[in-house]
Amino acid sequence: MAAASCTVWDSVLELTKSAQVKHCDPQLWAIQLSSNLNSAGVDLPSMELAHLLVSHICFDNHMPITWKFLDKALSFNLVPPLLVLALLSTRVVPNRQLHPSAYRLYMELVKRHAFSFSALIAAPNYQLIMKSIDDAAHLSQIFGVQLCEPGFLLVEFVFSIVWQLLDASLDDEGLLELGAEKNSRWLPRPEGMEIDGHENFSEKRNEHHEGLHKVNITMAIELIGEFLKNKLTSRLLYLARQNMPSQWGGFFEQLQLLVVHSAALRNSKHITPDAFLQLTSDTRRVLSRECKTISQHEFHAVMFSGSLKSSVGQCHGASQSAVWLPIDLFLEDTMDGSQVTTTSAIENLISLVKALQAVNRTTWHDTFLGLWIAALRLVQRERNPSEGPVPRLDTCLSMLLSITTLVVANIIEEEESELIDETQQSPTNQRKKKQGKRRKGLITSLQLLGDYEGLLTPPQPVSSVANQAAAKATMFISGLTVSNGYSMSINDMPVNCSGNLRHLIVEACIARNMLDTSAYLWPGYVTLANQVPRSVPSQTLGWLSLMNGSPLTPSMINILVSTPASSLPAIEKIYEIAVDGSDDEKISAAAILCGASLVRGWNIQEHTILFIIKLLSPPVPADYSGSESHLINYAPLLNVLLVGISSVDCVQILSLHGLVPLLAGALMPICEAFGSAVPEVSWTLPTGEEFSCHAVFSNAFTLLLRLWRFDHPPIDHVMGDVPPVGSHLSPEYLLLVRNSLLSSLGTSTRRQLRRRRFSKILSLSVEPIFMDSFPKLKLWYRQHLECIASTFSGLVHGTPVHQIVDALLNLMFRRINRGVQPSTSTNSGSSLSSGPGAEDAQARLKISAWDILEATPFALDAALTACAHGRLSPRELATGLKDLADFLPASLATIVSYLSAEVTRGIWKPASMNGTDWPSPAVNLSSVEQQIKKILAATGVDVPSLSVGGTSPATLPLPLAALVSLTITYKLDKMSERFLTLVGPALNALAAGCPWPCMPIIASLWAQKVKRWSDYLVFSASRTVFHHNSDAVVQLLKSCFASTLGLSPPHISSNGGVGALLGHGFGSHLSGGISPVAPGILYLRVHRSVRDVMFMTEEILSLLMHSVRDIANSAWTRGAMEKLKKSKYGMRYGKVSLAAAMTRVKLAASLGSSLVWISGGLNLVQSLINETLPSWFISVHGLEQEGGESGGLVAMLRGYALAYFALFCGTFAWGVDSESAASKKRPTVLKAHLEFLASALEGKISLGCDWATAWAYASGFVCLMVACTPKWVPEVDVDILKRVSKGLRQWNEEELAVALLGLGGVGAMGAAAELVIEIGL
Repeated sequence: MAAASCTVWDSVLELTKSAQVKHCDPQLWAIQLSSNLNSAGVDLPSMELAHLLVSHICFDNHMPITWKFLDKALSFNLVPPLLVLALLSTRVVPNRQLHPSAYRLYMELVKRHAFSFSALIAAPNYQLIMKSIDDAAHLSQIFGVQLCEPGFLLVEFVFSIVWQLLDASLDDEGLLELGAEKNSRWLPRPEGMEIDGHENFSEKRNEHHEGLHKVNITMAIELIGEFLKNKLTSRLLYLARQNMPSQWGGFFEQLQLLVVHSAALRNSKHITPDAFLQLTSDTRRVLSRECKTISQHEFHAVMFSGSLKSSVGQCHGASQSAVWLPIDLFLEDTMDGSQVTTTSAIENLISLVKALQAVNRTTWHDTFLGLWIAALRLVQRERNPSEGPVPRLDTCLSMLLSITTLVVANIIEEEESELIDETQQSPTNQRKKKQGKRRKGLITSLQLLGDYEGLLTPPQPVSSVANQAAAKATMFISGLTVSNGYSMSINDMPVNCSGNLRHLIVEACIARNMLDTSAYLWPGYVTLANQVPRSVPSQTLGWLSLMNGSPLTPSMINILVSTPASSLPAIEKIYEIAVDGSDDEKISAAAILCGASLVRGWNIQEHTILFIIKLLSPPVPADYSGSESHLINYAPLLNVLLVGISSVDCVQILSLHGLVPLLAGALMPICEAFGSAVPEVSWTLPTGEEFSCHAVFSNAFTLLLRLWRFDHPPIDHVMGDVPPVGSHLSPEYLLLVRNSLLSSLGTSTRRQLRRRRFSKILSLSVEPIFMDSFPKLKLWYRQHLECIASTFSGLVHGTPVHQIVDALLNLMFRRINRGVQPSTSTNSGSSLSSGPGAEDAQARLKISAWDILEATPFALDAALTACAHGRLSPRELATGLKDLADFLPASLATIVSYLSAEVTRGIWKPASMNGTDWPSPAVNLSSVEQQIKKILAATGVDVPSLSVGGTSPATLPLPLAALVSLTITYKLDKMSERFLTLVGPALNALAAGCPWPCMPIIASLWAQKVKRWSDYLVFSASRTVFHHNSDAVVQLLKSCFASTLGLSPPHISSNGGVGALLGHGFGSHLSGGISPVAPGILYLRVHRSVRDVMFMTEEILSLLMHSVRDIANSAWTRGAMEKLKKSKYGMRYGKVSLAAAMTRVKLAASLGSSLVWISGGLNLVQSLINETLPSWFISVHGLEQEGGESGGLVAMLRGYALAYFALFCGTFAWGVDSESAASKKRPTVLKAHLEFLASALEGKISLGCDWATAWAYASGFVCLMVACTPKWVPEVDVDILKRVSKGLRQWNEEELAVALLGLGGVGAMGAAAELVIEIGL
């Protein structure tokens, strides 16, 4: 067989040589050759013939006749064209200097044969041809990708042709040396070539030779332009650009060299450098396609019509401001003081902002403007708040001026760090300072922000600071120098310096190096004053004196505590004093750190918090040799810090910065050490306050408990359904998050940037901490869980615990003379009447706090039992509990957990709140219930079963009555606040789980005690309704959709938008009643108490579908549809109506997805995409089948609404990139969902919904994923992408199918290329 084959090719070579000598007609040669090969049984086109002819020509037979033979062989399809080009490219291009005519002929063949591939991919030996091309051109070796898929090799080959022509052109003009790669990978230097070694068609370096050489350069450049212009090859090159970024980067750098330096390109008559560059930067967006039908065209056109071009202010309806609704909801949700989170609001907000920017396809200046406005709306809603123990204005201002600015800083730094990396890798651009689009977007957004005066009015507490910021800018413009600070005397302030919140935002951005002082020169930023002071202090006296080395004096300390530090060096100075100063100086420095610098030092807030946490973990002195913990020696410093950060706003600010896990890691050693110490010594602060180790322990312990859902109702621990999101927090979990956070500080780009901003004098220990390091705390936590799960038993008479119980009971009930016995395992017990005196009891309780906490549940059980049997009056019980809490405030934790568990068990008889035995709510209970009714009615919620003004006596479960009686014995002062903030949320959560009207009774009792909290208490009580009534939750969700979309019923006046959903914050109190609450605010405060989150997801999905129907019906009434059909401009108006409807549909989807994400987080979103949505598509929706023309539009709108809904949910939970930890779970969920889509498109799954809905969802979701989240696509298995792509083609979505495959990585690139060729894009 081999011999026969040799005979065939020998005869072919003889035929060719003979024809060459005789100068035969090339066509006759081709006919004869074709006949001979057919007779010999050779399959055509023949790869062997291609090798033979190219080898024959190059270069022993390089003459015109042989090239004509080759051309005819190509024309007669005797040889594969691309294989010929591949063989020639490795021979001709490297030798183009010696053989310019061959190079010219090669380029002519490229023009003819390198732009058509249909015949190739249809050939039966397509794969063999591409393998031969790979071997000939060394594609796999040069590109470094070992993938033998023919479509992939085809893209590589086209890319290689263009790149080789580019390098040849650079080399010919002497420009190749300017690039990073001095030697081209495509131009191996020829070896051993003789310049004058050819007799026939010889080419010597004469004038003709040089002229041809110059023409070749121009021709090669223009040929590159043709590849970039051609519809087919440009798409193939774009596939290479998408999936081979490192190779494309090298190619593009060479291309830039050509554009900048090439004389041939500048002199070309057919293409200009600018046009050349435009071709290379053209991304050929895959979604700007000609659709097959009018309906497809209309819907796809409006899918991405959401660019922000007009006002994003606080306006109504489905306005441009509404595209940022998820940010408003997220910010408001973070203000819920009942939830302390372990994750940073900064990280979550970065992910959310990037997601919305991607899905809304907005510019960065629009995105930042939307973010600023949402944060400003948050502040304005707190302008006239009702008083209560919840985070307020300080937390809102921190969100605006610290958290939001850090979010913007991270987003900007992320882009510019990438630009720096690119610059470092590109020697030609090393000296160019690059400013990214995001920084420019920030500048534009802040310039535009000045148009929203209504949002910029500063709250009264910070108006003077805003005025100082404006004065600083005025002085700068006037030529006066001002250093870092901008605090000044009111007397020194220029006249007419009226500052607003934009001035504070700009100062925050300047402090974080996002802006410079040129911002002061923006038009309208400040109004020049009529009079400017001759000299203005650059800082307040205290901070200036401190930085100049003055010692801390009482007057200076007062100034520093009440005035925030203006710069990082100032706060670093205070930290150094806290570490190295005298004992009194350390205490003063700690007080300064926990003062205004923590709460309103927005520009250095995160540094202040980290310094405080570091001070809470002092190192072991090198010379320390004591037996007890070294922390005991730091008691005064630690106590000042613990008290200083315990306010509601401080804890919430810590939570916003995501530093709760670090704080927990610092608090646990303090609890362990001081809880184990015996209070034999005490300390006295400079203020004269005396405290013991019990006080330090109580302050640390109660603060630690507030960092997880300690107040969560015990019933959630013993019932089978899923508790609300976040309830799984525990000390162990906090430590796990802390360890993970510290270990990953340098792993992601975002966290590296964050660590780079840390103070240089701050060092954080990254050593992991585990609960086993804290045996006493671990033992207490186990007892806490046991208390929740079961009743106490096993107290043995005469044991140390029993003796402590006796001492506790003597302490609690020393004023009475009736016996209260602890339960024991025997019938004997000690009663107070025969016990020792109160003084002796206190002496006996000079033991560790952990020992007292271990005995406390038994003492509580004895006291509650005595009260239930009438041996102890309710008043005496409350007084005894208060005495116990005063003796050891940490015991409040055990009191709360014990009484909560007893309420859940339901074994105690109700307590009659009649004013005789227990306090009575009768004075205002009816009023409170009426106000609750008003709140619910104002939000569209009607609960007929809600009893108001009943005649039955008010009762509470006995343990709950004891707990509320204890709380109302406290005075509302600063000392009591930090303990009430522990008990209050637990009391609310516990009462919410009890039968109606327990919560109104408690609200009534507290409203009698603190009248100024009345509105807050009534609002809190109204939330209980949703805990008991799922229908009320549905009504509230419906009201949220209706108010946002402007579809509210007549009795609720609403034009829709953010203001309707969340309120404007400017409303005054109604006469004789509470001001109405916006439905969104109410939902954000109740969703954590709704136990069945899956139920909420299904209801949100159902409401979304009903909202789409209502939107469509309002956009296309029957009369309007008739007029539309008759109108001359019906199509135009139809598109306008469609676009308006799609805008509202998108708003509804963003609202629904925000509610799902906020309500259930990552797990609920994944459940939605994996389970709820597929189930919805499979189920039959009989009630949703609308007829007529509008019915078809409704069905399609529903599909697009679901597409947006799913994508919004995914981007909120996972992000658009891979920065977050949650993104690691994305591939699994996406794979399952796209597999479902593929099966649906293939007809393997029977769908219950309208086909138009299914089509719109499938095409819409893929369309959005391709356009908005392209980084998701490569995470999906290539086989699934191919199945989805095939299904889309069956539904006439060819270009979308190509776009999907094009983003699937190198594994899908071949299939994408073949599809591009097949459909002729």
